[in-house]
Amino acid sequence: MIALTSLRLKYLALLALPAVLGACAMAPPPNQLGEISDETRAMYAATVDNGFEVPAIEDKYLTEFRKRQLVPYHAPYEAGTIVVDPGGRFLYHLKGGETAMRYLIAVGAQGYGFSGEATIPFQRDWPYWTPTANMLRRDPEEYGPVRNGLPGGLENPLGARALYLYKNGRDTLYRIHGTPSPWTVGHGTSSGCIRMFNQDVIHLAEQVENGTKVVVLTKEEAGKWTDGSEVPALVAMAGEDATGPDGSEG
Repeated sequence: MIALTSLRLKYLALLALPAVLGACAMAPPPNQLGEISDETRAMYAATVDNGFEVPAIEDKYLTEFRKRQLVPYHAPYEAGTIVVDPGGRFLYHLKGGETAMRYLIAVGAQGYGFSGEATIPFQRDWPYWTPTANMLRRDPEEYGPVRNGLPGGLENPLGARALYLYKNGRDTLYRIHGTPSPWTVGHGTSSGCIRMFNQDVIHLAEQVENGTKVVVLTKEEAGKWTDGSEVPALVAMAGEDATGPDGSEG
């Protein structure tokens, strides 16, 4: 227990590193945790969904640790519940028997703007996207031309699916969604809610029913309910920021 606590404290301390290291990041972080298996490549291969040709996720954005997989998870909720761990950069879909399907996520500024419990009353395939008022104020040159929104498609920021979170019948403005920018997944980003690889959000959406309960942890609760075996790898991830192929932030 002492060793686990020490590792987790180290991990939480390292969550502050992206802001410091971001200025030095010039390319997507390389795959530092071993070779990618053929099974993993197949999991993230190109696919066709609702007429859209979803590109494959390149090896450099993957590791065997980061791929979606069943893991031990000890959250005290019923099977089917989703737990979002923004600080840990994972989403867990509880499967029962103290296990969960774990998905890698990217966390934008809005991703830390909500915590607690919510429900998913509906989801959308290839959803329409409209920039928020904050986005328009912050960067009118970038978002002004699309102030009226974008239809679903490969360049839409919400990607292949969006799961909408409501609390007490009101929209939290919090979304779990895909992304056209796979290099951002697993990292802190400048904007957005919780984004996933398109292949992963399609997989998750197929398992989720309307009315599903969602629990969103605070940043300070990072790594909660894990069994400790993944903490060293989480520590290794904590200092990484998201940069695009041209070195720009995602």
